[in-house]
Amino acid sequence: MKADILAIGAHPDDVELSCSGTIAKEISAGKKVVIIDLTKGELGTRGSEKIRELESKKAGEILKISDRKNLGLKDGFFHNSDENKIKLVRLIRFYKPKIVLCNSINDRHPDHGRASKLVVESCFLSGLKKISTKFDDLTQQIWKPLNIYHYVQWNLEIPDFIVDISDFMDIKLKSVQCYSSQFYDPESKEPKTPISTQNFLKSIKYRSANFGRIIGADYGEGFVANRKPAVASISDLI
Repeated sequence: MKADILAIGAHPDDVELSCSGTIAKEISAGKKVVIIDLTKGELGTRGSEKIRELESKKAGEILKISDRKNLGLKDGFFHNSDENKIKLVRLIRFYKPKIVLCNSINDRHPDHGRASKLVVESCFLSGLKKISTKFDDLTQQIWKPLNIYHYVQWNLEIPDFIVDISDFMDIKLKSVQCYSSQFYDPESKEPKTPISTQNFLKSIKYRSANFGRIIGADYGEGFVANRKPAVASISDLI
């Protein structure tokens, strides 16, 4: 199976919170998008591993993604190890994405920065001929994505570019709301967390509105490019 875009997050809901508007927009244009969650989010204060699994499945259905995998790495404690890089290389070579979206380079949650580095290094290794991998007992061919884009998360990074998601903000919010165990619920008896506040839930929309303001749109999502993007003509820029 080949994907146009591989969106990778350290935890289920990372992708939805940060770049689901962009994903929905690309899917509406006929692109195939696959999401990979590195962990099951089992250390989350609220909810449970099983609940997060059901929530991520529902969110994927709303976004109409082509596939979703969970790598089952240890939440909070995974390392940028040889073993984990090979696990990810196998999936990169299997899906053959042109573009990879992944966590912020630096962020409040330490898993986000580690995930970012793991993805970048795995994408590089995926293009090396002398690294041999198999998937379902079949030897894989090398694959090198065209570029890696880090989506903006908790920290307000200065983006290299912003995608206009004005027509897809509703879908973004619906996909985020699938993770009801994690976010604001006045009836919940579970402990409060930084992401369970009403302010955080509102921030999903007003931060997207701020990115939109910068580019003259209603809503946007910002990205930091691992390698500076190239354009064939200056006229391609808007």
